[in-house]
Amino acid sequence: MANTKKKILILGTAYPFRGGLAAYNERLAEELQLTDDVEIFTFTVQYPGFLFPGKSQYSTDPPPQHLRIKRLINSVNPLNWLIVGRKIRKMKPDIIITKYWLPVMGPALGTLLRLGKRRNTKVIAVLDNVVPHEKRPGDVAFTKYFLKPVDAFIAMSQSVLDDLRVFEPTKKASLIPHPIYDNYGTPISKAAARQRLQLQPGKRYILFFGFIRQYKGLDLLLKAMADERMKKLDVHAIVAGEYYEDAAPYLQLLEELQLGDRVLMHTDFIPTEAVKNYFCAADLVVQPYKSATQSGISQIAYHFEKPMVVTRVGGLVEMVPDGVVGFQCDPEPAAIAAAIEKYFVDNREADMTAALQLEKQQYSWSRLAREIHTLAAS
Repeated sequence: MANTKKKILILGTAYPFRGGLAAYNERLAEELQLTDDVEIFTFTVQYPGFLFPGKSQYSTDPPPQHLRIKRLINSVNPLNWLIVGRKIRKMKPDIIITKYWLPVMGPALGTLLRLGKRRNTKVIAVLDNVVPHEKRPGDVAFTKYFLKPVDAFIAMSQSVLDDLRVFEPTKKASLIPHPIYDNYGTPISKAAARQRLQLQPGKRYILFFGFIRQYKGLDLLLKAMADERMKKLDVHAIVAGEYYEDAAPYLQLLEELQLGDRVLMHTDFIPTEAVKNYFCAADLVVQPYKSATQSGISQIAYHFEKPMVVTRVGGLVEMVPDGVVGFQCDPEPAAIAAAIEKYFVDNREADMTAALQLEKQQYSWSRLAREIHTLAAS
């Protein structure tokens, strides 16, 4: 019987780097290596320091023992791109997969794809964004340069697919929602999670999770928390994630709105093993984004079966059917407060949790892996 295993190379973020990009690539590699020979080439330098707003780019977790990860790519050194590109070409991969999330990565990844691709190699790009949330000079040129050597695309939301079609109207592209992040462990009880975080057992807690950036709307949530309806219901908010911009405006808002006792700020990076504590402790996950394409936070909420409130921006509405697994609202404080109030007053936890258990079945990694093979074969 002929060997049908494909040689697959994933280019992009992976251990020792941390965050959602690394988690996605590593989880995808796990799925693909059930049937194929998979290797990841990650960065020696991912971002130059001035482009990285957090405290550290590196994980404190142990390395994943079951994955083949090599640190080879310097994102800002063209000489390195030539060396690594030739190395990829010698490997003769059947499929190269890379995520695209920032135009500044376009020159490095676009060059590696041009140099590493052979006639029989298919390049599949998984698009987080085509048009970035925070625009910089060169975005359009870098994006065009990256897209040209790609054979087919996977967009994780309709808004990203629409953006792609402005640049690439004819190449094959599929819409596959972000799969569920099931790599954060088995859920624990709400009582156990609250005990770990030293939270009060009988309070109402909502969760804002993830890196704090302007487009994610934490300021809107803080203003919503000052709403009289939130005070009356005695809703408390947990903000869990590292600042990726100046903390001062948020700290000023906390003081001005006198939210100190009702908003818990856990603003260090949350390690992988601690993620479950925050989601399992919360009654509701709130994503008050001002703009979005899709969000890995929704997929963590699906894994832990936590209802959500999301704003009606980008792909968030595709992931959270209104009134089924959560509520959609406009990106402004009064609307966010109204959606949170509706969840608690109408006692929606039980029916929305049941709906999450059904809805999450469509967001599998096996579906993504199958689509990668389909696009590569076409």
